[in-house]
Amino acid sequence: MQSNQLTEQGQLRHFLTIEGLKKPMLTEIMDRAEQFSGITQRQVKKVPLLRGKTIINLFFENSTRTRSTFELAAKRLSADVMNFNISTSATSKGESLLDTLHNLEAMHTDMFVVRHDQSGAAEFIAQHVAPHVSVINAGDGCHAHPTQAMLDMFTIRRHKPEFHNLRVAIVGDILHSRVARSQIQALSILGVGEIRVIGPQTLLPRDCQTLGVHVYHDMDQGLKDVDVVIMLRLQLERMKGALIPSAREYYRCYGLSPEKLRLAKPDAIVMHPGPINRGVEIASAVADGPQSVILEQVTHGIAIRMAVMSMALGAQQQETDT
Repeated sequence: MQSNQLTEQGQLRHFLTIEGLKKPMLTEIMDRAEQFSGITQRQVKKVPLLRGKTIINLFFENSTRTRSTFELAAKRLSADVMNFNISTSATSKGESLLDTLHNLEAMHTDMFVVRHDQSGAAEFIAQHVAPHVSVINAGDGCHAHPTQAMLDMFTIRRHKPEFHNLRVAIVGDILHSRVARSQIQALSILGVGEIRVIGPQTLLPRDCQTLGVHVYHDMDQGLKDVDVVIMLRLQLERMKGALIPSAREYYRCYGLSPEKLRLAKPDAIVMHPGPINRGVEIASAVADGPQSVILEQVTHGIAIRMAVMSMALGAQQQETDT
């Protein structure tokens, strides 16, 4: 996968997964995002880096927040953006995905931002686009959500600059979460001291321990002395069968209440990739409390996506020039 994502010079061509990337690449993405984060404070929130480039948001799965932040990121880089409505597209009328892609490429597209409910969809598209086109994975099935993981890493770095001595707990539906997989990969690459996953047996992958994490089924034990608490949304749309007794019982055992949060370090931060199910995964008092950085994550998502887009299209431009 890494060779497909990177150019021969080791620069980012596509951004499909965190897996296979090295620490310097993740650091470069965060450093680039740091430069872009100040743009929101300007009167004119734009830079001309991608002027003349065309970016298409190709969403086969709904996500208002992710699509909106990708759209804002592209516009702040001065790119032309089109949101492709799959429900009214030719793909719903029998035209194949590849036919649709090639028709969109014929409109001089430079980048596809792809969200799909099938794992591997973004990689499939990346294998079939023209050489000058970049593909960014905005979430595919249960597989990966690399820009979400990077905005989470960026948010952590803003509050806890030294990754190597951190304890990070990821709580909830690990089994169905593409976000959790990408987070674990990113935290491992960045050298986090300890990664914990907390959840019921039914919501953890069988091979969980092979991911280099410590597994906890008891939330009180898992939260003890952690620096970062990442709560996950229950992926009810991806569940098959009754994997939890009820939402109320889930909250009792694995919801983040003010009482449970006190088990973490006093300066621990609380994160959630959203959307939040209040009273199921997290109490409102915690989500809106002083330790929550959930809204910061949304803000940082724009800067991270600006960084990834500019790096990928910059690498493509260099290949074209040479």
